[in-house]
Amino acid sequence: MADSSSFSHTLVLVANRGATSLTQVDIHAARDLVRGDVPVTLSEGEAVEIACNAPATWVQPDIGAVRAVFAGRGLDVLVTPRDNRRKRLLVADMDSTIVSCETLDDIAAHAGIGEKIADITRRSMNGEIEFESALRERVALLRGLPVSLLERAWQDVKLNPGAVELVRTMRANGARTALVSGGFTFFTSRVAALCGFDENHANTLLDTDGQLTGTVGQPILGPDAKLAHLRRLVAEGGMDMRDAMATGDGANDLAMLRVAGAGIAFHAKPAVRREITSQVNETTLRTLLFAQGYRADEFVTA
Repeated sequence: MADSSSFSHTLVLVANRGATSLTQVDIHAARDLVRGDVPVTLSEGEAVEIACNAPATWVQPDIGAVRAVFAGRGLDVLVTPRDNRRKRLLVADMDSTIVSCETLDDIAAHAGIGEKIADITRRSMNGEIEFESALRERVALLRGLPVSLLERAWQDVKLNPGAVELVRTMRANGARTALVSGGFTFFTSRVAALCGFDENHANTLLDTDGQLTGTVGQPILGPDAKLAHLRRLVAEGGMDMRDAMATGDGANDLAMLRVAGAGIAFHAKPAVRREITSQVNETTLRTLLFAQGYRADEFVTA
């Protein structure tokens, strides 16, 4: 076997710890498929990395075909260039990425109009309707409702597994971290504090006399603004896009996922999975650290 430094890429194989574990059969199958080097354990029974060359050299020269081999096993497969692997910047979506819910849908649920707004959310996140008009339409349905609904919705918010580890580990290793959401500052400020993000950006729900006005502050933070924040942070840090990791699940994340050095679709909508090759579909946000070559014993949780 060639020296690992001669390989251009790394395949990372990660198991959903709640449902399965990596077996030697899995690991050897992955190695054979990519004609790779000796596997390196990142987390026992959970994650390995295998130095390899570009997919064109594999037995099955397509990441989708390799994923298909492990279908039903609760495993994620990612491949990354070996150069510039540990990123200096993380830009993350919030709803259904860093947190498990859609916060606007939760506000609506407490107001008794949950399904009406959730249907618009689903279509917007899958790219079926334009984000800004969908946001305005949903927010308009909140007109006259008490601001206290936001606090009630906050009680339902849960961080996705691995969120704290992802943010704090990258920060501890010198990366800048930003939460950039098409949701609302009421939630992003709190989620950012829980996880340890350096900064957060989102839309502002407007209210008067304790009631929501059914409007949102301008300009609306949508896909173009997410991309603009990514570019700003890259420039401010003296980086280039290869230094950046972006993650999200919806169509409004596509602009930043397309250009980041590592754009990773996280449990994403079908329209996003069709376009973005790097995907986490089975496991947690820990996988974004494994993709960068971090071992589990390097993860920071506090």
